[in-house]
Amino acid sequence: MDFGLALRNFVGPGETPAVDELLAYAERAEALGFESLWAWDHVILGVEPAFPILDAVGILTAIAARTTRIRLGTGVLVLPLRNPTLAAKALGTLDVISGGRLILGVAAGWYAREFDAVGVPFKQRGRLFERNLDVLLRLWTGDRVTLAVDELRLREAVMRPTPVQKPRPPILIGGYVDAVLRRVATRGDGWLTYFYTPESYRRAWDKIVRFAQEAGRDPSTLTGTNQLAILIGRSRAETEAPMRHWLQTEWDVAAWSESTIEHAIRGSVGECVEQLRAHVRSGVDRIILIPYRYGREQVELIASEILPRLRS
Repeated sequence: MDFGLALRNFVGPGETPAVDELLAYAERAEALGFESLWAWDHVILGVEPAFPILDAVGILTAIAARTTRIRLGTGVLVLPLRNPTLAAKALGTLDVISGGRLILGVAAGWYAREFDAVGVPFKQRGRLFERNLDVLLRLWTGDRVTLAVDELRLREAVMRPTPVQKPRPPILIGGYVDAVLRRVATRGDGWLTYFYTPESYRRAWDKIVRFAQEAGRDPSTLTGTNQLAILIGRSRAETEAPMRHWLQTEWDVAAWSESTIEHAIRGSVGECVEQLRAHVRSGVDRIILIPYRYGREQVELIASEILPRLRS
């Protein structure tokens, strides 16, 4: 069971991501023994209000230069927005700089406005996701790549250096609908979801297992990751209102999914441990914790009070 931390490269309206604080947060997370750090991804998000966000690959590359062990994940990168050849280069460079610590979480996206802003047809995002993933993986693992699809023309393309991880960094696919879960089962190394209760996670994971078996793939080779908000306080009653307000004002859930703000881990240390134990029993392989407002005291409490009890 692995435990990661989300990064505050995405902030609320009127705020600005603080680079020095992000770097210090990352260094402390590594010192505390967290398995991974995860950056959010959008190009443009919101109008009134607009949500500031630093580029995921850029901030993870900066963190790679300041850390040595902790793994670095995109949670999740909106793959259709990016030219796949350029994405392969930037992400491969991140894996090289980090010494092989990249975990690539990718998804098809949901926010039409940013697709329009980069000239990518929103209604084709599922097809473009699969196209871009195929191109990226071929450039990472192939010797010479020749293909012609849409506007892309690769003629014996050789991309060097290749990623440090062999045959390539792990690919986690994000999303909720059956078409995405089938993609996880047939094209990825695992699933990355967001704000799922243990019961919702188990229902979706059972579908992934079935889809993998139907495709002749061993489900035990796949991993599952769930992203969960957490607030540790004196009691469930004390933490209920602030957590709910934070999630309702700065976060969103997909109406077509089982993602819900009711997933939130909140309460005393003992109450949080019991809630997280239910997630462990769901069979998830990794939990990415999103500390309430990314408070450093919350990170310290998670490391000193929560994780030791879960691991025991």
